[in-house]
Amino acid sequence: MFTNSDIMELRKKTGAGVADCKKALTETDGDMEKAVDFLREKGIATAAKKASRIAAEGIVSALVKGNVGVLVEVNCETDFVAKGDEYKNFVNSVAQYVADNDVKDIDELVSAKSEETIAATAKIGEKISIRRFAKYEVGNGVIETYIHMGGKVGVLVELEGCTCDSAKELAHDVALQIAAAKPLYTTASEVPADVIEHEKDILRAQALNEGKKPEIIDRMVEGRVKKYYDEFCLLNQAFVKDPSLTIEKLVKTYSDKMGKVLSIKRFTRFEMGEGLEKKSNDFAAEVEAQMKK
Repeated sequence: MFTNSDIMELRKKTGAGVADCKKALTETDGDMEKAVDFLREKGIATAAKKASRIAAEGIVSALVKGNVGVLVEVNCETDFVAKGDEYKNFVNSVAQYVADNDVKDIDELVSAKSEETIAATAKIGEKISIRRFAKYEVGNGVIETYIHMGGKVGVLVELEGCTCDSAKELAHDVALQIAAAKPLYTTASEVPADVIEHEKDILRAQALNEGKKPEIIDRMVEGRVKKYYDEFCLLNQAFVKDPSLTIEKLVKTYSDKMGKVLSIKRFTRFEMGEGLEKKSNDFAAEVEAQMKK
């Protein structure tokens, strides 16, 4: 019905203990998504973290060239290689290629850089994989990038309305915010309806399991949905440098001061290795012991 590997995957996705993961998979006949929901309903798993965050190695790199901004992630096998100049030079060449060319998708990029990738692999001695990229071209606005912890996290953000220094200052603060606070959407209106309905179902189950009265559950759910927006929607988030301000109020403050209408058009945040499996035996012995019980 399910294997040791399934238990390890569920634990990595939710942070729950091995015994709880085993029980969840048993209760849901091995269905991974249902098992995640089961753990969330019991208050064991962390909300809105269904994707695995197991880090592969590599770096995220950014480049701004004129009115073009680029963010790329390239993976390798070890952190030692990721810190080397040869590897960094290759990653920078990938970002440069994206900036200089009309690249439609990741398959086209991988194909265009295939010979260089093979050569870099042979020279460095590890498998190298170009994983993903984002590219923005701005008109009346600014593009800002931010790389955190030597390439562990990268941000690309586009701010519309002005090309002045104050707009660049705001864009920089917004990029820092995105790196630190991990928003999933720019505004609450961007959250898909099915995501909110699914979240409400989970929240109702949580409230019932907490013993709350049915007549107050709907009010509780609405309050918790607002917290979801405050956590995962950029404009709703508290500004990390001054929690008395939301990002929406921060943008308005700059707009009022400058006499211009500024807005955050879009952003991309890459966390190196996000969602990738990494060779590891950290949980193997523990899981095997639990399976025998």
